[in-house]
Amino acid sequence: MPNHLLKDTLTLVLSGGQGERLYPLTRDRAKPAVPFGGIYRIVDFTLSNCLNSEIPRVYVLTQYKSFSLDRHIMLGWSSLFNNPELGRFIHILPPQQRTGQTWYLGTADAIYQNIYTLEREKPENVLILAGDHIYKMNYAEMVRSHVERKADLTIACVNVPKAQANQLGIAVVDSDLRIQGFQEKPKDNAATIPGDDNHCFASMGIYVFSTESLVRRVSADARKETAHDFGKNIIPEMVAENARVFAYPFKDENKKDVAYWRDVGTIDGYYEANMDLTEVNPLFNLYDETWPIRTYRDQFPPAKFVFSEAAGEQTSRRGQALDSLVPNGVIISGGTVEHCVLSPQVRINSYSHVQDSILMEGVSIGRRAKIRRAIIDKGVRIPEGTTIGFDHDADRARFTVTANGVVVVPKEMPLG
Repeated sequence: MPNHLLKDTLTLVLSGGQGERLYPLTRDRAKPAVPFGGIYRIVDFTLSNCLNSEIPRVYVLTQYKSFSLDRHIMLGWSSLFNNPELGRFIHILPPQQRTGQTWYLGTADAIYQNIYTLEREKPENVLILAGDHIYKMNYAEMVRSHVERKADLTIACVNVPKAQANQLGIAVVDSDLRIQGFQEKPKDNAATIPGDDNHCFASMGIYVFSTESLVRRVSADARKETAHDFGKNIIPEMVAENARVFAYPFKDENKKDVAYWRDVGTIDGYYEANMDLTEVNPLFNLYDETWPIRTYRDQFPPAKFVFSEAAGEQTSRRGQALDSLVPNGVIISGGTVEHCVLSPQVRINSYSHVQDSILMEGVSIGRRAKIRRAIIDKGVRIPEGTTIGFDHDADRARFTVTANGVVVVPKEMPLG
């Protein structure tokens, strides 16, 4: 696309949510900073899209428990973006209370409290992204569509089966993809895509605004008693007032038959998205060199698998991992890992068995421990002989257990 369109676009990544539905993984970190896929953070997928789309100017709006997120962006992303001579940068933008004494009250209020930044940067358009979704998308194409249509607002929408419409916000569009209304999780009579009675357009929470329209709308909303939210307030008002609001059909860079976009906002959703990565042909492709996912990586030695004959033991120690993601720094010392996502510096000790689980950085599994369908957060030491995931009544006495039976052991929880 013409380079000036991106130079005239400022990107704001909303990364300040509390992530209550992901608790206890968000007990000590912001939702976008939660590890995903072994070596990544959730925010890496949005930022990789920005980099691959050649988006030059990015602000990451942070708020709750932001230290690990700030550190990750500073270490992993600053060197990839920052080039003052070319007008490229990524900056962290914490709440500054320029317009009042409150933290961000909603998505629209987060933008309103940073109008100073828009005035300083003077973009023609503003691309607003969430920092907590997993997908691949070329934002440059969406910006071009927005400019060509002379839109006030363009909303990225993903094509979903009509049967799933009751779980999402559905855009009502005409044959020109102009949005005529919204249905929030409709139980019946969900609006379908023109010419396709079996699918609907669901909002992805990705927006391109003309700056003039954005500033005017959030400023007016700030003077009202509302939820100060784009989906609940700003967008319905714009549609009702016949503003030029268009849907942009999601074009997946993941190169699969089915478009991949996941809001990993619940423990069960997060777990399933991670487990999919262990399949022989996962829905989300981490190995595509044409649209790479980048991150910050500490320097660790190679992964190691230990096999040896042990004196006094009836069976040999066989360190093995089957259908699993195993990064650098992992030692599988005589234990077995099946269908798991491991992070760096995980240690699996002798005769233990871990299956269908997510182990985060620095987790150590003691000898003869048995773990099934669990998420074990950073730095947890599982004692010898411990069993997790086999007796949910016993698990609930110590840990969080989801509706789908996933056991979550919080970060650095002492066990013994």
